Amino acid sequence: MITFLATAICVFLLYLSLTRASGNLLLWSKEELIFGAVLSIIVGAIARNFFFKGNLRMLNPKRWFLFIIYIVGPFFWGMAKANIDVAYRVITGKINPGIVKISPKLKTDLGITLLANSITLTPGTLSVDIDEKTNDLYVHWIAVKEEALKKMPRDYEYVCAKFPEWARRVAE
Repeated sequence: MITFLATAICVFLLYLSLTRASGNLLLWSKEELIFGAVLSIIVGAIARNFFFKGNLRMLNPKRWFLFIIYIVGPFFWGMAKANIDVAYRVITGKINPGIVKISPKLKTDLGITLLANSITLTPGTLSVDIDEKTNDLYVHWIAVKEEALKKMPRDYEYVCAKFPEWARRVAE
């Protein structure tokens, strides 16, 4: 029941944030609020087992705060550095592409998804595959370094900096 309520509330808030406020009741019309509530109940009933999977840890405001800090701080900094690095490599032609395996030791699906998406959004890297048994990630990297290959898959900082530690803080 709690997963249904949490899912329905999250869907309703998402609906309100995506609709155009055109009414006089708060910012939305009565019809918009009723439609959003009905839609949220339907989606909450269908998706309750998929959205939270019985795990309500992401409803903790501390985790949302950590996620915002991660996005604004380390992720933004990593993306800025990667943009400069990719621009340099495109201009100079110093590209050595390859696929590397990293072992971030993340336990939850949410943690590994957060890490894989962070890697994919960073220029010069792309999450290609995941070993579902060990949660190892295979990443296509634009600038494979020999010293990084010697330390792989233990040392993932060459590829994704501190992203796995932040994924662990936020999702596990």
